[in-house]
Amino acid sequence: MSGLIPQRFVEDLLDRVDLAELIGSRITLKKAGANYKARCPFHDEKTPSFNVRPDKGFYHCFGCGAHGDAISFVREFEGLGFTDAVEELARRAGLEVPYDQSARQEIQQARTLTDALDYASRFYHSALRGQQGELARDYLKQRGLDDNVIELYQVGFAPGSGTALYDTCSSDLQGPLIETGTVSDKYGRPRDLFRNRVMFPIRNSRGKTIAFGGRTLGDDKAKYINSPESDVFHKSREIYGLYEAKQAIRQLDKLLVVEGYMDVIALAQHDIHFAVATLGTATNQDSLTALLRQVRHIVFCFDGDQAGYRAADRAMDNALELMADGLHLQFLMLPDGEDPDTLVRKEGTDAFRKRIEGATPLSRYLFDRQSEGLDLKLPEHRGELRARAEPLLNKMPRSTLRDAMWHEMLRLCGGRNEWQNRRQQPGQKRYGDRRDRVQEDRIDVRLNKDSTLCLALVEAPDMASEVVDLARQSRHFRLARGFAEWILERQIGDQRTLVRTLATDKQARDRFYNLFDGIEHIPSREKTLAGARELLSPNQEAARKQRLTSLLSSKRSLADLSPEERQELKALSGGTDD
Repeated sequence: MSGLIPQRFVEDLLDRVDLAELIGSRITLKKAGANYKARCPFHDEKTPSFNVRPDKGFYHCFGCGAHGDAISFVREFEGLGFTDAVEELARRAGLEVPYDQSARQEIQQARTLTDALDYASRFYHSALRGQQGELARDYLKQRGLDDNVIELYQVGFAPGSGTALYDTCSSDLQGPLIETGTVSDKYGRPRDLFRNRVMFPIRNSRGKTIAFGGRTLGDDKAKYINSPESDVFHKSREIYGLYEAKQAIRQLDKLLVVEGYMDVIALAQHDIHFAVATLGTATNQDSLTALLRQVRHIVFCFDGDQAGYRAADRAMDNALELMADGLHLQFLMLPDGEDPDTLVRKEGTDAFRKRIEGATPLSRYLFDRQSEGLDLKLPEHRGELRARAEPLLNKMPRSTLRDAMWHEMLRLCGGRNEWQNRRQQPGQKRYGDRRDRVQEDRIDVRLNKDSTLCLALVEAPDMASEVVDLARQSRHFRLARGFAEWILERQIGDQRTLVRTLATDKQARDRFYNLFDGIEHIPSREKTLAGARELLSPNQEAARKQRLTSLLSSKRSLADLSPEERQELKALSGGTDD
Protein backbone atom coordinates (compact mmCIF):
# COMPACT_ATOMS: atom_id res chain seq x y z
CA MET A 1 0.00 0.00 0.00
CA SER A 2 2.92 2.36 0.52
CA GLY A 3 3.08 3.13 -3.19
CA LEU A 4 -0.51 4.38 -3.03
CA ILE A 5 0.37 7.29 -0.71
CA PRO A 6 1.46 10.40 -2.65
CA GLN A 7 5.04 11.45 -1.89
CA ARG A 8 3.92 15.05 -1.50
CA PHE A 9 1.59 14.02 1.34
CA VAL A 10 4.43 12.16 3.09
CA GLU A 11 6.69 15.23 2.87
CA ASP A 12 3.93 17.52 4.13
CA LEU A 13 3.22 15.14 7.01
CA LEU A 14 6.88 15.11 8.08
CA ASP A 15 6.90 18.93 8.01
CA ARG A 16 3.89 19.00 10.34
CA VAL A 17 5.20 16.51 12.89
CA ASP A 18 7.08 17.88 15.92
CA LEU A 19 9.79 15.22 16.15
CA ALA A 20 10.74 16.09 19.74
CA GLU A 21 7.11 15.87 20.83
CA LEU A 22 6.61 12.57 19.00
CA ILE A 23 9.70 10.90 20.46
CA GLY A 24 9.22 12.58 23.86
CA SER A 25 5.79 10.96 24.15
CA ARG A 26 7.50 7.56 24.13
CA ILE A 27 10.85 8.07 25.87
CA THR A 28 12.29 10.69 28.26
CA LEU A 29 14.16 13.46 26.44
CA LYS A 30 16.47 16.04 28.00
CA LYS A 31 17.15 19.43 26.44
CA ALA A 32 20.70 19.92 25.15
CA GLY A 33 20.93 23.34 23.52
CA ALA A 34 18.71 23.36 20.45
CA ASN A 35 18.61 19.55 20.48
CA TYR A 36 17.51 16.76 22.80
CA LYS A 37 19.31 13.75 24.23
CA ALA A 38 18.14 10.45 25.70
CA ARG A 39 19.18 6.89 26.31
CA CYS A 40 18.61 5.05 23.05
CA PRO A 41 15.37 3.05 22.89
CA PHE A 42 16.88 0.67 20.33
CA HIS A 43 19.78 -0.70 22.38
CA ASP A 44 20.83 -0.96 26.03
CA GLU A 45 23.10 1.82 27.24
CA LYS A 46 23.96 3.61 30.49
CA THR A 47 24.84 7.03 29.12
CA PRO A 48 22.63 8.91 26.63
CA SER A 49 23.91 8.80 23.05
CA PHE A 50 20.53 9.20 21.30
CA ASN A 51 20.21 12.70 19.79
CA VAL A 52 17.07 14.34 18.38
CA ARG A 53 17.35 17.30 15.97
CA PRO A 54 13.84 18.78 15.62
CA ASP A 55 15.10 21.58 13.35
CA LYS A 56 16.54 19.03 10.92
CA GLY A 57 13.75 16.48 11.36
CA PHE A 58 15.93 13.49 12.23
CA TYR A 59 17.32 11.49 15.16
CA HIS A 60 20.67 9.73 15.45
CA CYS A 61 22.21 7.37 17.99
CA PHE A 62 25.99 7.52 18.25
CA GLY A 63 25.98 4.20 20.10
CA CYS A 64 24.17 1.85 17.71
CA GLY A 65 23.86 4.03 14.59
CA ALA A 66 20.04 4.17 14.55
CA HIS A 67 19.03 7.08 12.34
CA GLY A 68 15.91 8.36 10.60
CA ASP A 69 12.87 10.63 10.53
CA ALA A 70 9.48 10.50 12.26
CA ILE A 71 8.19 7.68 10.06
CA SER A 72 11.23 5.48 10.61
CA PHE A 73 11.09 6.11 14.38
CA VAL A 74 7.45 4.99 14.59
CA ARG A 75 8.21 1.96 12.41
CA GLU A 76 11.15 0.87 14.57
CA PHE A 77 9.63 1.73 17.94
CA GLU A 78 6.14 0.35 17.30
CA GLY A 79 7.12 -2.44 14.91
CA LEU A 80 4.83 -1.13 12.14
CA GLY A 81 4.96 -1.21 8.36
CA PHE A 82 5.34 1.96 6.29
CA THR A 83 1.63 2.44 5.64
CA ASP A 84 0.67 1.86 9.28
CA ALA A 85 3.35 4.30 10.45
CA VAL A 86 2.09 6.99 8.06
CA GLU A 87 -1.47 6.45 9.29
CA GLU A 88 -0.34 6.71 12.92
CA LEU A 89 1.38 10.06 12.24
CA ALA A 90 -1.57 11.29 10.17
CA ARG A 91 -3.92 10.60 13.10
CA ARG A 92 -1.67 12.61 15.41
CA ALA A 93 -1.67 15.49 12.93
CA GLY A 94 -5.44 15.32 12.33
CA LEU A 95 -4.98 14.42 8.66
CA GLU A 96 -6.50 11.74 6.45
CA VAL A 97 -4.20 9.70 4.23
CA PRO A 98 -5.26 10.35 0.60
CA TYR A 99 -5.45 6.81 -0.76
CA ASP A 100 -7.07 6.36 -4.15
CA GLN A 101 -10.63 5.00 -4.10
CA SER A 102 -9.82 1.34 -4.84
CA ALA A 103 -7.11 1.24 -2.18
CA ARG A 104 -9.44 2.90 0.33
CA GLN A 105 -12.06 0.22 -0.27
CA GLU A 106 -9.50 -2.57 0.18
CA ILE A 107 -8.28 -1.08 3.46
CA GLN A 108 -11.81 -0.62 4.77
CA GLN A 109 -12.67 -4.20 3.84
CA ALA A 110 -9.58 -5.52 5.62
CA ARG A 111 -10.42 -3.50 8.73
CA THR A 112 -13.96 -4.87 8.75
CA LEU A 113 -12.64 -8.45 8.63
CA THR A 114 -10.01 -7.93 11.35
CA ASP A 115 -12.57 -6.14 13.56
CA ALA A 116 -14.81 -9.21 13.31
CA LEU A 117 -11.89 -11.55 14.05
CA ASP A 118 -10.83 -9.40 17.02
CA TYR A 119 -14.38 -9.79 18.35
CA ALA A 120 -14.13 -13.57 17.93
CA SER A 121 -10.80 -13.57 19.78
CA ARG A 122 -12.33 -11.68 22.70
CA PHE A 123 -15.28 -14.07 22.72
CA TYR A 124 -13.03 -17.16 22.84
CA HIS A 125 -10.80 -15.60 25.53
CA SER A 126 -13.85 -14.77 27.65
CA ALA A 127 -15.27 -18.28 27.17
CA LEU A 128 -12.05 -19.74 28.57
CA ARG A 129 -12.75 -17.89 31.83
CA GLY A 130 -16.38 -19.02 31.93
CA GLN A 131 -18.00 -22.20 33.23
CA GLN A 132 -17.80 -23.93 29.84
CA GLY A 133 -14.04 -23.41 29.73
CA GLU A 134 -13.20 -25.54 32.78
CA LEU A 135 -11.93 -28.49 30.72
CA ALA A 136 -9.78 -26.15 28.58
CA ARG A 137 -8.38 -24.46 31.72
CA ASP A 138 -7.47 -27.87 33.16
CA TYR A 139 -5.74 -28.82 29.90
CA LEU A 140 -3.68 -25.60 29.87
CA LYS A 141 -2.79 -26.05 33.53
CA GLN A 142 -1.55 -29.59 32.79
CA ARG A 143 0.63 -28.11 30.04
CA GLY A 144 2.18 -25.82 32.65
CA LEU A 145 0.83 -22.46 31.41
CA ASP A 146 0.07 -19.67 33.88
CA ASP A 147 -2.42 -16.81 33.58
CA ASN A 148 0.23 -14.31 32.41
CA VAL A 149 1.28 -16.23 29.32
CA ILE A 150 -2.34 -17.15 28.55
CA GLU A 151 -3.15 -13.43 28.63
CA LEU A 152 -0.08 -12.52 26.55
CA TYR A 153 -1.08 -14.87 23.72
CA GLN A 154 -4.85 -14.36 24.25
CA VAL A 155 -5.45 -18.10 24.40
CA GLY A 156 -9.17 -18.93 24.38
CA PHE A 157 -11.79 -21.66 24.18
CA ALA A 158 -14.43 -22.37 21.51
CA PRO A 159 -17.56 -23.84 23.13
CA GLY A 160 -18.83 -27.14 21.80
CA SER A 161 -22.27 -25.91 20.72
CA GLY A 162 -22.47 -25.34 16.97
CA THR A 163 -23.38 -21.64 16.90
CA ALA A 164 -22.01 -20.18 20.16
CA LEU A 165 -19.92 -17.49 18.42
CA TYR A 166 -22.42 -16.73 15.66
CA ASP A 167 -25.32 -16.28 18.11
CA THR A 168 -23.50 -13.73 20.26
CA CYS A 169 -22.18 -11.36 17.55
CA SER A 170 -24.11 -8.49 16.02
CA SER A 171 -25.52 -8.71 12.51
CA ASP A 172 -22.81 -6.46 11.05
CA LEU A 173 -20.13 -8.95 12.23
CA GLN A 174 -21.85 -12.12 11.08
CA GLY A 175 -21.10 -11.50 7.39
CA PRO A 176 -17.35 -10.86 7.92
CA LEU A 177 -17.08 -13.95 10.16
CA ILE A 178 -18.62 -16.03 7.38
CA GLU A 179 -16.31 -14.40 4.84
CA THR A 180 -13.21 -15.34 6.84
CA GLY A 181 -14.47 -18.90 7.35
CA THR A 182 -14.65 -18.55 11.15
CA VAL A 183 -18.35 -19.31 10.70
CA SER A 184 -19.37 -21.67 7.91
CA ASP A 185 -22.62 -21.54 5.91
CA LYS A 186 -21.68 -24.48 3.72
CA TYR A 187 -24.97 -26.31 4.31
CA GLY A 188 -27.25 -23.31 4.16
CA ARG A 189 -27.19 -22.51 7.86
CA PRO A 190 -24.44 -20.84 9.95
CA ARG A 191 -22.21 -23.09 12.02
CA ASP A 192 -19.04 -22.23 13.96
CA LEU A 193 -15.87 -23.70 12.42
CA PHE A 194 -14.17 -24.14 15.80
CA ARG A 195 -16.00 -26.22 18.39
CA ASN A 196 -14.70 -27.63 21.70
CA ARG A 197 -11.18 -26.47 20.98
CA VAL A 198 -8.43 -24.47 22.71
CA MET A 199 -8.03 -21.38 20.54
CA PHE A 200 -4.82 -19.63 19.47
CA PRO A 201 -5.35 -16.24 17.77
CA ILE A 202 -2.93 -15.51 14.93
CA ARG A 203 -2.08 -11.80 14.87
CA ASN A 204 -0.40 -9.53 12.33
CA SER A 205 2.35 -6.97 12.99
CA ARG A 206 -0.17 -4.50 14.45
CA GLY A 207 -1.67 -7.05 16.80
CA LYS A 208 -4.89 -7.40 14.78
CA THR A 209 -6.36 -10.91 14.66
CA ILE A 210 -6.26 -12.38 11.15
CA ALA A 211 -6.97 -16.07 11.80
CA PHE A 212 -7.12 -18.83 14.42
CA GLY A 213 -5.62 -22.18 15.20
CA GLY A 214 -7.64 -24.61 17.31
CA ARG A 215 -6.56 -27.69 19.28
CA THR A 216 -9.26 -30.27 19.94
CA LEU A 217 -10.24 -31.30 23.45
CA GLY A 218 -12.20 -34.28 22.16
CA ASP A 219 -11.56 -37.19 19.82
CA ASP A 220 -11.77 -35.26 16.53
CA LYS A 221 -9.75 -36.72 13.66
CA ALA A 222 -7.95 -33.41 13.17
CA LYS A 223 -5.96 -32.59 16.32
CA TYR A 224 -5.31 -29.05 15.05
CA ILE A 225 -7.21 -27.02 12.46
CA ASN A 226 -6.51 -23.52 11.12
CA SER A 227 -8.73 -20.84 9.65
CA PRO A 228 -9.03 -21.03 5.85
CA GLU A 229 -7.23 -18.40 3.81
CA SER A 230 -9.00 -15.07 3.35
CA ASP A 231 -8.31 -11.51 2.21
CA VAL A 232 -6.44 -10.89 5.49
CA PHE A 233 -4.87 -14.34 6.05
CA HIS A 234 -2.33 -15.98 3.74
CA LYS A 235 -1.04 -19.06 5.53
CA SER A 236 2.32 -19.32 3.78
CA ARG A 237 3.30 -15.74 4.67
CA GLU A 238 2.18 -15.51 8.30
CA ILE A 239 4.27 -16.25 11.39
CA TYR A 240 2.62 -17.25 14.65
CA GLY A 241 4.05 -15.51 17.71
CA LEU A 242 5.97 -12.82 15.80
CA TYR A 243 3.82 -9.99 17.15
CA GLU A 244 4.28 -11.22 20.72
CA ALA A 245 8.04 -11.69 20.22
CA LYS A 246 8.40 -8.09 18.98
CA GLN A 247 6.41 -6.85 21.96
CA ALA A 248 8.66 -8.71 24.39
CA ILE A 249 11.99 -7.93 22.68
CA ARG A 250 12.26 -4.47 21.13
CA GLN A 251 15.32 -5.33 19.03
CA LEU A 252 15.02 -8.91 17.78
CA ASP A 253 18.38 -10.28 16.69
CA LYS A 254 17.34 -13.88 16.08
CA LEU A 255 14.24 -16.09 15.88
CA LEU A 256 13.78 -19.69 16.99
CA VAL A 257 11.38 -21.40 14.57
CA VAL A 258 9.44 -24.26 16.17
CA GLU A 259 6.64 -26.47 14.86
CA GLY A 260 3.55 -25.69 16.97
CA TYR A 261 1.54 -23.10 18.87
CA MET A 262 2.10 -24.81 22.22
CA ASP A 263 5.87 -24.93 21.63
CA VAL A 264 5.92 -21.15 21.16
CA ILE A 265 3.84 -20.49 24.26
CA ALA A 266 5.68 -23.02 26.46
CA LEU A 267 9.03 -21.42 25.58
CA ALA A 268 7.63 -17.96 26.37
CA GLN A 269 6.44 -19.38 29.71
CA HIS A 270 10.12 -20.21 30.36
CA ASP A 271 11.37 -16.74 29.40
CA ILE A 272 12.39 -17.62 25.82
CA HIS A 273 10.42 -14.96 23.98
CA PHE A 274 11.96 -15.18 20.49
CA ALA A 275 10.23 -18.42 19.46
CA VAL A 276 7.77 -18.37 16.54
CA ALA A 277 6.04 -20.96 14.35
CA THR A 278 5.33 -21.07 10.64
CA LEU A 279 1.85 -22.17 9.57
CA GLY A 280 1.39 -25.29 7.51
CA THR A 281 3.32 -28.52 7.10
CA ALA A 282 6.66 -27.10 5.95
CA THR A 283 8.80 -23.99 6.13
CA ASN A 284 8.48 -22.73 2.54
CA GLN A 285 10.19 -19.83 0.80
CA ASP A 286 7.33 -17.41 1.52
CA SER A 287 7.56 -18.03 5.25
CA LEU A 288 11.37 -17.88 5.11
CA THR A 289 11.19 -14.54 3.32
CA ALA A 290 8.82 -13.27 6.01
CA LEU A 291 11.25 -14.39 8.72
CA LEU A 292 14.27 -12.84 7.01
CA ARG A 293 12.50 -9.48 6.87
CA GLN A 294 12.68 -9.48 10.66
CA VAL A 295 16.13 -10.91 11.48
CA ARG A 296 19.32 -12.21 9.82
CA HIS A 297 19.76 -15.10 12.26
CA ILE A 298 17.28 -17.99 12.32
CA VAL A 299 17.48 -21.21 14.34
CA PHE A 300 15.16 -23.99 13.13
CA CYS A 301 14.10 -26.34 15.93
CA PHE A 302 12.67 -29.75 15.06
CA ASP A 303 11.87 -32.98 16.87
CA GLY A 304 14.62 -35.56 16.57
CA ASP A 305 12.48 -38.24 14.91
CA GLN A 306 12.34 -39.10 11.20
CA ALA A 307 9.50 -36.63 10.59
CA GLY A 308 11.52 -33.89 12.26
CA TYR A 309 14.56 -34.55 10.08
CA ARG A 310 12.39 -34.56 6.95
CA ALA A 311 10.95 -31.18 7.99
CA ALA A 312 14.45 -29.85 8.64
CA ASP A 313 15.59 -31.09 5.21
CA ARG A 314 12.68 -29.27 3.54
CA ALA A 315 13.50 -26.08 5.44
CA MET A 316 17.15 -26.34 4.39
CA ASP A 317 16.23 -27.05 0.77
CA ASN A 318 13.93 -24.00 0.64
CA ALA A 319 16.50 -21.80 2.37
CA LEU A 320 19.38 -22.50 -0.05
CA GLU A 321 18.05 -20.25 -2.83
CA LEU A 322 17.70 -17.37 -0.34
CA MET A 323 21.10 -17.71 1.31
CA ALA A 324 23.44 -14.74 1.06
CA ASP A 325 26.47 -13.48 2.94
CA GLY A 326 25.44 -12.15 6.34
CA LEU A 327 22.60 -14.64 6.88
CA HIS A 328 23.05 -17.16 9.65
CA LEU A 329 20.82 -20.26 9.64
CA GLN A 330 21.17 -23.06 12.19
CA PHE A 331 19.40 -26.34 12.96
CA LEU A 332 18.57 -27.59 16.45
CA MET A 333 17.47 -31.24 16.42
CA LEU A 334 15.98 -32.33 19.74
CA PRO A 335 16.34 -35.79 21.30
CA ASP A 336 14.00 -38.38 19.81
CA GLY A 337 10.62 -38.33 21.53
CA GLU A 338 10.99 -34.73 22.75
CA ASP A 339 9.59 -31.42 21.52
CA PRO A 340 10.35 -27.88 22.78
CA ASP A 341 7.30 -27.92 25.06
CA THR A 342 8.23 -31.12 26.90
CA LEU A 343 11.99 -30.58 26.89
CA VAL A 344 12.04 -27.03 28.27
CA ARG A 345 9.78 -28.12 31.12
CA LYS A 346 11.99 -31.14 31.80
CA GLU A 347 15.45 -29.51 31.74
CA GLY A 348 14.74 -25.80 32.35
CA THR A 349 15.45 -22.50 30.61
CA ASP A 350 19.25 -22.37 30.95
CA ALA A 351 19.78 -25.86 29.54
CA PHE A 352 17.46 -25.17 26.60
CA ARG A 353 19.21 -21.88 25.84
CA LYS A 354 22.53 -23.76 25.71
CA ARG A 355 21.00 -26.09 23.15
CA ILE A 356 20.02 -23.06 21.05
CA GLU A 357 23.52 -21.59 21.32
CA GLY A 358 25.03 -24.89 20.18
CA ALA A 359 22.74 -25.36 17.17
CA THR A 360 24.34 -26.72 13.98
CA PRO A 361 25.14 -24.20 11.20
CA LEU A 362 23.43 -24.81 7.85
CA SER A 363 26.70 -25.75 6.12
CA ARG A 364 27.56 -28.44 8.67
CA TYR A 365 23.98 -29.74 8.74
CA LEU A 366 23.97 -30.08 4.94
CA PHE A 367 27.17 -32.11 4.78
CA ASP A 368 26.27 -34.21 7.84
CA ARG A 369 22.94 -35.18 6.29
CA GLN A 370 24.29 -35.85 2.81
CA SER A 371 27.14 -38.01 4.12
CA GLU A 372 24.90 -40.20 6.29
CA GLY A 373 25.52 -43.87 5.56
CA LEU A 374 28.71 -43.14 3.59
CA ASP A 375 32.28 -44.18 4.31
CA LEU A 376 34.35 -41.32 2.93
CA LYS A 377 37.47 -43.50 2.91
CA LEU A 378 35.98 -45.20 -0.15
CA PRO A 379 36.25 -43.40 -3.52
CA GLU A 380 32.77 -44.61 -4.50
CA HIS A 381 31.24 -43.05 -1.41
CA ARG A 382 33.07 -39.77 -1.93
CA GLY A 383 31.62 -39.70 -5.43
CA GLU A 384 28.17 -40.37 -3.97
CA LEU A 385 28.58 -37.45 -1.54
CA ARG A 386 29.42 -35.11 -4.39
CA ALA A 387 26.44 -36.37 -6.40
CA ARG A 388 24.18 -35.59 -3.43
CA ALA A 389 25.67 -32.25 -2.34
CA GLU A 390 26.50 -30.56 -5.66
CA PRO A 391 22.85 -30.04 -6.80
CA LEU A 392 22.08 -28.43 -3.43
CA LEU A 393 25.04 -26.04 -3.63
CA ASN A 394 24.05 -25.10 -7.17
CA LYS A 395 20.77 -23.75 -5.80
CA MET A 396 22.60 -21.10 -3.79
CA PRO A 397 23.25 -17.62 -5.20
CA ARG A 398 26.89 -16.70 -5.71
CA SER A 399 28.40 -15.60 -2.41
CA THR A 400 31.38 -16.16 -0.15
CA LEU A 401 29.30 -18.69 1.79
CA ARG A 402 28.60 -20.69 -1.37
CA ASP A 403 32.28 -20.64 -2.32
CA ALA A 404 33.27 -21.80 1.16
CA MET A 405 30.73 -24.64 1.10
CA TRP A 406 31.91 -25.68 -2.36
CA HIS A 407 35.46 -25.73 -1.02
CA GLU A 408 34.30 -27.91 1.88
CA MET A 409 32.66 -30.34 -0.52
CA LEU A 410 35.91 -30.63 -2.49
CA ARG A 411 37.82 -31.23 0.73
CA LEU A 412 35.44 -33.99 1.82
CA CYS A 413 35.39 -35.59 -1.62
CA GLY A 414 39.09 -35.09 -2.31
CA GLY A 415 39.99 -38.14 -0.26
CA ARG A 416 42.77 -36.94 2.00
CA ASN A 417 43.01 -40.38 3.57
CA GLU A 418 45.85 -42.58 4.70
CA TRP A 419 45.61 -44.91 1.73
CA GLN A 420 46.19 -41.97 -0.63
CA ASN A 421 48.97 -40.34 1.38
CA ARG A 422 50.98 -43.44 2.28
CA ARG A 423 54.61 -43.48 1.28
CA GLN A 424 55.63 -45.17 -1.94
CA GLN A 425 57.10 -48.61 -1.36
CA PRO A 426 60.43 -49.52 -3.00
CA GLY A 427 59.87 -50.72 -6.52
CA GLN A 428 56.30 -49.41 -6.62
CA LYS A 429 55.30 -47.93 -9.98
CA ARG A 430 54.10 -44.29 -9.92
CA TYR A 431 52.61 -44.21 -13.42
CA GLY A 432 54.73 -41.28 -14.50
CA ASP A 433 54.33 -39.59 -11.07
CA ARG A 434 50.91 -38.37 -12.16
CA ARG A 435 48.55 -37.28 -9.35
CA ASP A 436 44.82 -37.56 -9.91
CA ARG A 437 43.80 -36.03 -6.62
CA VAL A 438 41.81 -32.81 -6.82
CA GLN A 439 44.09 -29.85 -6.32
CA GLU A 440 42.55 -27.32 -3.97
CA ASP A 441 43.40 -23.65 -3.84
CA ARG A 442 42.90 -21.61 -0.73
CA ILE A 443 39.83 -19.45 -1.24
CA ASP A 444 39.80 -15.78 -0.40
CA VAL A 445 37.56 -15.69 2.66
CA ARG A 446 35.58 -12.49 3.20
CA LEU A 447 34.10 -12.00 6.64
CA ASN A 448 31.74 -9.31 7.83
CA LYS A 449 33.43 -6.32 9.45
CA ASP A 450 32.36 -7.22 13.00
CA SER A 451 33.89 -10.72 12.75
CA THR A 452 37.06 -9.30 11.16
CA LEU A 453 37.60 -6.97 14.14
CA CYS A 454 36.93 -9.78 16.64
CA LEU A 455 39.50 -12.03 14.93
CA ALA A 456 41.98 -9.14 14.83
CA LEU A 457 41.55 -8.62 18.58
CA VAL A 458 42.51 -12.27 19.15
CA GLU A 459 45.65 -11.73 17.08
CA ALA A 460 46.46 -8.28 18.50
CA PRO A 461 44.63 -7.39 21.74
CA ASP A 462 46.44 -4.05 21.86
CA MET A 463 44.01 -2.85 19.15
CA ALA A 464 41.19 -2.82 21.71
CA SER A 465 41.07 0.92 22.37
CA GLU A 466 41.00 1.69 18.62
CA VAL A 467 38.20 -0.84 18.09
CA VAL A 468 36.11 0.70 20.89
CA ASP A 469 36.56 4.16 19.37
CA LEU A 470 35.43 2.88 15.96
CA ALA A 471 32.50 0.87 17.37
CA ARG A 472 31.10 3.91 19.17
CA GLN A 473 30.55 5.50 15.77
CA SER A 474 28.68 2.57 14.20
CA ARG A 475 25.98 0.09 15.21
CA HIS A 476 27.57 -2.63 13.05
CA PHE A 477 30.35 -3.57 15.49
CA ARG A 478 28.34 -4.76 18.50
CA LEU A 479 30.33 -7.99 19.05
CA ALA A 480 33.72 -6.37 18.51
CA ARG A 481 32.87 -3.54 20.91
CA GLY A 482 31.88 -5.93 23.70
CA PHE A 483 35.03 -8.03 23.16
CA ALA A 484 37.30 -4.96 23.05
CA GLU A 485 35.76 -3.38 26.16
CA TRP A 486 36.29 -6.65 28.04
CA ILE A 487 39.96 -6.73 26.93
CA LEU A 488 40.44 -3.17 28.18
CA GLU A 489 38.71 -3.94 31.48
CA ARG A 490 41.07 -6.89 32.06
CA GLN A 491 44.07 -4.81 30.87
CA ILE A 492 45.13 -7.57 28.46
CA GLY A 493 47.94 -6.49 26.16
CA ASP A 494 49.16 -9.62 24.37
CA GLN A 495 47.75 -12.71 22.70
CA ARG A 496 49.19 -15.20 25.18
CA THR A 497 47.49 -13.48 28.14
CA LEU A 498 44.23 -13.25 26.16
CA VAL A 499 44.18 -16.97 25.31
CA ARG A 500 45.09 -17.96 28.88
CA THR A 501 42.36 -15.74 30.35
CA LEU A 502 39.70 -17.08 27.94
CA ALA A 503 40.74 -20.63 28.80
CA THR A 504 40.77 -20.26 32.60
CA ASP A 505 38.04 -17.68 33.28
CA LYS A 506 34.66 -19.49 33.19
CA GLN A 507 32.64 -16.26 32.99
CA ALA A 508 34.69 -15.01 30.02
CA ARG A 509 34.55 -18.42 28.36
CA ASP A 510 30.76 -18.57 28.63
CA ARG A 511 30.43 -14.99 27.36
CA PHE A 512 32.62 -15.38 24.28
CA TYR A 513 32.23 -19.12 23.60
CA ASN A 514 30.04 -18.56 20.52
CA LEU A 515 31.83 -15.46 19.23
CA PHE A 516 32.99 -17.14 16.02
CA ASP A 517 30.21 -19.69 15.48
CA GLY A 518 29.14 -18.19 12.16
CA ILE A 519 32.66 -18.36 10.64
CA GLU A 520 33.23 -21.32 8.34
CA HIS A 521 36.89 -20.61 7.48
CA ILE A 522 39.39 -18.34 9.26
CA PRO A 523 41.67 -16.22 7.05
CA SER A 524 45.38 -15.90 7.65
CA ARG A 525 46.74 -13.64 10.39
CA GLU A 526 48.11 -11.20 7.83
CA LYS A 527 44.77 -10.83 6.02
CA THR A 528 42.91 -10.48 9.30
CA LEU A 529 45.15 -7.69 10.58
CA ALA A 530 45.20 -5.96 7.18
CA GLY A 531 41.41 -6.00 7.10
CA ALA A 532 41.22 -4.58 10.61
CA ARG A 533 43.76 -1.85 9.85
CA GLU A 534 41.75 -0.86 6.82
CA LEU A 535 38.66 -0.46 9.00
CA LEU A 536 40.44 1.39 11.78
CA SER A 537 42.61 3.70 9.67
CA PRO A 538 41.46 3.56 6.04
CA ASN A 539 43.66 6.46 4.91
CA GLN A 540 46.79 5.15 6.63
CA GLU A 541 46.18 1.66 5.24
CA ALA A 542 45.90 3.00 1.71
CA ALA A 543 49.18 4.87 2.15
CA ARG A 544 50.85 1.74 3.58
CA LYS A 545 49.77 -0.37 0.60
CA GLN A 546 50.94 2.30 -1.82
CA ARG A 547 54.38 2.44 -0.20
CA LEU A 548 54.63 -1.37 -0.17
CA THR A 549 53.84 -1.46 -3.88
CA SER A 550 56.46 1.19 -4.50
CA LEU A 551 59.17 -0.71 -2.62
CA LEU A 552 58.40 -4.05 -4.23
CA SER A 553 58.05 -2.79 -7.79
CA SER A 554 60.77 -0.21 -7.98
CA LYS A 555 63.62 -2.74 -7.67
CA ARG A 556 64.39 -5.97 -9.47
CA SER A 557 64.79 -8.04 -6.32
CA LEU A 558 64.87 -7.73 -2.55
CA ALA A 559 68.65 -7.93 -2.70
CA ASP A 560 68.68 -4.56 -4.47
CA LEU A 561 66.98 -2.82 -1.51
CA SER A 562 69.08 -0.70 0.80
CA PRO A 563 69.23 -1.69 4.53
CA GLU A 564 66.90 1.22 5.33
CA GLU A 565 64.40 0.11 2.67
CA ARG A 566 64.51 -3.48 3.92
CA GLN A 567 63.79 -2.30 7.45
CA GLU A 568 60.91 -0.16 6.19
CA LEU A 569 59.54 -3.11 4.19
CA LYS A 570 59.58 -5.32 7.30
CA ALA A 571 57.74 -2.69 9.31
CA LEU A 572 55.12 -2.09 6.64
CA SER A 573 54.42 -5.80 6.12
CA GLY A 574 54.21 -6.58 9.83
CA GLY A 575 57.48 -8.56 9.76
CA THR A 576 60.18 -8.84 12.44
CA ASP A 577 63.92 -8.97 12.49
CA ASP A 578 63.90 -12.67 13.40
